[in-house]
Amino acid sequence: MMHYKPVLFFYCQHSLGMGHLVRALTLAEALAERFAVVFLNGGRFPENTPPLQSIEVINLPPLGMSEDNQLYSQDSQYSLVEAHALRRQMILTTFNEYQPQVIFIELFPFGRKKFAGELLPLLKAAQRCGKNRPLVLCSLRDIMVNARKDQTRHDDRARWLVDRYFDGVLVHSDPKFASLEESFRPSRLLETPVHYTGFVLPRGESLKHAIRQRQIVVSAGGGMVGAPLFQVAIQAQPLLWDKLKLPMTLVAGPFLPEADWLELEAKASACPGLALHRYVPNMTHLLATHSVSVSQCGYNTVMDILKSGISALVVPFAQGQENEQTNRAKRLSRLGLLRMVDADGLSVTRFVAEIERLLEFMPNPTALNLNGTTRSATIIHELLSSKTTLTISKNRLIAGAAYV
Repeated sequence: MMHYKPVLFFYCQHSLGMGHLVRALTLAEALAERFAVVFLNGGRFPENTPPLQSIEVINLPPLGMSEDNQLYSQDSQYSLVEAHALRRQMILTTFNEYQPQVIFIELFPFGRKKFAGELLPLLKAAQRCGKNRPLVLCSLRDIMVNARKDQTRHDDRARWLVDRYFDGVLVHSDPKFASLEESFRPSRLLETPVHYTGFVLPRGESLKHAIRQRQIVVSAGGGMVGAPLFQVAIQAQPLLWDKLKLPMTLVAGPFLPEADWLELEAKASACPGLALHRYVPNMTHLLATHSVSVSQCGYNTVMDILKSGISALVVPFAQGQENEQTNRAKRLSRLGLLRMVDADGLSVTRFVAEIERLLEFMPNPTALNLNGTTRSATIIHELLSSKTTLTISKNRLIAGAAYV
């Protein structure tokens, strides 16, 4: 007997680092237990990503974000205009072919304003389906960027789009840690229901048998903006080695620019006690086998830290309008889960001093909800079931009225 799975479209655009992609793929794997997941990937897909057996991935012409906050095509055979046009066509064609029952869009319209040209046609196409309209949901991390010059106007526009096109917002956070209202303040209250799922921890094997060694791990997510942190760490390592004989594992990340990677390789060859890696297959397990972590403070990095239980120092990325990582780091620091240093305040001397403190630092376990992966799948399944039941009931009422 065949078991039917409703089709779920999952749109994810990662433009700077890997955080959005990693979280989205973690959710997609959980959703695949209940849905036929079609994953629309809008950024550069890392070559070393493990194969996804239960998810169909459709790679759109990849777009990235430059340091001056401008989009560019990451595929040399397409200009930016050509990439936009082809992506829009691919999204609509795939929508018409698969006729999904659920559309799950990561971040938009709370962010990704530059991608409205391909997402609004999808949302409008979904609305035109009438009684067969798919359930449309938004996937959000814990904290939004809220330092734009036109923040209220941005939030008002996002609120209007959500109320017009979406059936719900899934916030992958514990409201005790951060609520949506703290970083999203439109002039009118959002009418669309908001569902808190808890944090989305990385999936994988249990860490019960991991043996923690007295050594440091330094990382920066995908690595695209990690070079300044890595440079300080490599300068500090000879001092740490002489003083404490602490080995250091540095994971550069697949998106670290090639010139920065070559510079790290050159310096690492003369650095005592340093192991340099471009990529590791399981960051959570690596953290569970080390005693101290130094990293930035993206959502997925924090999830790895929480799951592994490692003593951690975070140096949040905070260029331009980006204040999300700093906001997250301050909250986690107040909870006693880690230590933080602003990027402007990080020096070689401060790095060494913080490592010494971390060797004695014990993270404070909290009652944060960390079941976001499973809970997200359950919420979407329940919302779709309720929508289907309501549609059937309405159709029966309409059919019955024809005979009155």
